[in-house]
Amino acid sequence: MVQKTGVLCHISSLAGKYGIGSLGKEAYRFARRLKKSGVGVWQILPICQTGFGDSPYQTVSAFSGNPYFIDLETLKKRKLLTEMELRGVRKLYEKSTGADYAMLYQERFLTLRKAFSRFHFDSDEFSRFVERGTAEDYALFMTAKTVYGGGFCDWEAGLKRHERESLKKLKESYHEEYLFWQFLQFEFFREWKAFKRYCNRLGIELMGDLPLYVSSDSADVWAHRELFKLNEDLTPKSVAGVPPDYFSENGQVWGNPVYDWAAHERENFAWWKERFAFAFEMYDLVRFDHFRGVYRYFEIEAGSRTAKEGHFEEGPKDKLFEGLSGGEKKRLIAEDLGMYEEGVKELMERLGICGMKVLLFAFDGNEDNAYLPHNFGRDCILYTGTHDNDTVAGYVKSLSSEEFILLRSRVASELKRMEVYEKLSEDPSSFSRAFVDLALASKAKLVILPVQDLLGLDNSCRMNLPGTKAGNWKFRLKRLPSAPFCRLNKSIKKYRR
Repeated sequence: MVQKTGVLCHISSLAGKYGIGSLGKEAYRFARRLKKSGVGVWQILPICQTGFGDSPYQTVSAFSGNPYFIDLETLKKRKLLTEMELRGVRKLYEKSTGADYAMLYQERFLTLRKAFSRFHFDSDEFSRFVERGTAEDYALFMTAKTVYGGGFCDWEAGLKRHERESLKKLKESYHEEYLFWQFLQFEFFREWKAFKRYCNRLGIELMGDLPLYVSSDSADVWAHRELFKLNEDLTPKSVAGVPPDYFSENGQVWGNPVYDWAAHERENFAWWKERFAFAFEMYDLVRFDHFRGVYRYFEIEAGSRTAKEGHFEEGPKDKLFEGLSGGEKKRLIAEDLGMYEEGVKELMERLGICGMKVLLFAFDGNEDNAYLPHNFGRDCILYTGTHDNDTVAGYVKSLSSEEFILLRSRVASELKRMEVYEKLSEDPSSFSRAFVDLALASKAKLVILPVQDLLGLDNSCRMNLPGTKAGNWKFRLKRLPSAPFCRLNKSIKKYRR
């Protein structure tokens, strides 16, 4: 693999007039800007439909696309929406700055239902999509949610347990509702495939995100309850998280149900094979989130308020990947951040999967820090920061005077060692520029730059603060200033990426 440069920017973060980024003209414009800058990889977060909390890591179906990303202007071109209707939607978001999930929840599905009312759902193309079954569990799940509300554990017994007769009755009784949810997925995947083709023709690979876990109230758990550790009433018996560490004295309780890996093995990991196939169809490269959980995962009794009483269990390790070809494994990137475990590293080496390094974690004063560019070679993916971290400028602004002086000294030392001639000033954005060039000067086969670091933005533009429930996933670009991208292009050429 030739050394490449990538930019991390989720679809929701793109500019636009309709409350959230979409697969419309701003996405195509951003792709052209990346191409012009010499960027070869565009990384996004999970594109599945979000559930409670608006997190792309808590979705209603691992096999879905987010209807919020459907471009309304594309629907207008197809005569499914009118200009007057679009004008009304734009007016709702005139004062919005970030992704306006509260308004989207109230407005977007109503608007999409108008489009559906004009859609010819007896077309051969749509019929073939429905018959393939890609969105079957999703459409049934969302239909039941619309009709009965609540989570699937609240539904009548037959439907709750995904029994065939109850599903048949639901589809027949609410057939138009069922077709509406199929329509949303049909439209999303139609737009996504066109967008991916466009990016690939520009020479840009799309990197997606494959979370290890799924949401407890999801079509995935509802339709495959035997694959999860659940109680008799189908509520989670155990949930996922991480133990207490440097970042949290109580650890983290994520709430996702943990897998019954023995059950997965009995069915030869069929459900996971479907997930991998879906991911490889959607993306050119796939970041496997919380990869270390495949080796050893942390299990917490459901209902626990902290992770202190949790314990580790063995994961499926190599068995999970036995159905993948060598080429598919090369398209995987392991998110292996967290406490160091030799077994995780050995598993990655056996599979031939690269891991991640984060430059923001490099400057603790330890000359042997594994994230310092002079300490690692080519076989890794280097980030300045991730969607869960401070931005570089935000981190610098948070430091005391003494901490700032110490960081500046350490960064300056690494700049000198790596022969990167970037001046550091009192301005936090100078550190953003220095981190970008340090990353590009490294030997890492792929460097990923969060768009916030590329633009020198502070923590008001941070994507996510783990452990908090409000204010996350809202960041949106207001514009695309040309200067940072021109500078990036010069740096890419300078460091021959």
